[in-house]
Amino acid sequence: MPDIWYRIGFETSPEDVYNSLATVDGIASWWTPYVEGEYAVGRTLGFCFGNPEPSAIMEVVELAPPSRISWRCVRGPDEWLATTVTFDLSHNEGETVLQFKHAGWQKQNEFMAHCSTAWASYLLGLKRGLQGGKPNAWPDGTVSRWG
Repeated sequence: MPDIWYRIGFETSPEDVYNSLATVDGIASWWTPYVEGEYAVGRTLGFCFGNPEPSAIMEVVELAPPSRISWRCVRGPDEWLATTVTFDLSHNEGETVLQFKHAGWQKQNEFMAHCSTAWASYLLGLKRGLQGGKPNAWPDGTVSRWG
């Protein structure tokens, strides 16, 4: 099964990056401002992108501060169902390293290519935001219309 995988270095602490990934307010700052739910293991988070209903619902599978967060898609696009999203953090040579993976895709296709580019855009916006710039949460970070 193909995966989307990125490695990004941050000039900030693992705790700062973790808090931007493991809180509703943090996620709203760099991915989509429309997040609903409870950020706790076993609970779900809904992410809206222009519609009143969530485009994706993720179950929070793991929270291990400040090094790992894992979600499993329980509702959303067919290609996302049962995929996992993980954020692994480490500290290496003076930088916080994020290894992001959206794993378990059934096949590579145009939608996967769109999502890969979108994830890269949003994650680089997270980096900008944590390093004093402006993140590009949806809709500013939209890389193409899909639908």
